[in-house]
Amino acid sequence: MSRLQLALRVGDLEGSIAFYTNLFGAEPAKRRPGYANFAVAEPPLKLVLLEGDPGQDTVLDHLGVEVDDSGTVDAATERLARLGLFTQVENDTTCCYAQQDKVWVHGPGREPWEVYVVKGDSAVAGASPDLQVEPGNRTSACCD
Repeated sequence: MSRLQLALRVGDLEGSIAFYTNLFGAEPAKRRPGYANFAVAEPPLKLVLLEGDPGQDTVLDHLGVEVDDSGTVDAATERLARLGLFTQVENDTTCCYAQQDKVWVHGPGREPWEVYVVKGDSAVAGASPDLQVEPGNRTSACCD
């Protein structure tokens, strides 16, 4: 089962957790310092909350598609590369308190997208390296 991921950087993590708990009628699937995620069955959604600066408005951090296995990540990498998109592969990486394989691409507005599989839990947040958008411009995503 694949599901869409929406990662938000929030200025009030506890308030956001309470809001999304009420909105989806579900508790977070994972909570760590500065981080929470919801694994919502209907609609199929992984909502990730990343703590930002206190009081800041909520902003999009990154988007993704969570898939079931590394083979699906590999197939997405091949398909996206054939389309001429710049892909950045991260295998056996630690990000958002999870061991993952993933590939990153960027949309036309520089919005970062990842296709990823969670291979296991991690006690540390980890971080993705800066992601190349185009020559001379860099952005980061995940749990920086």
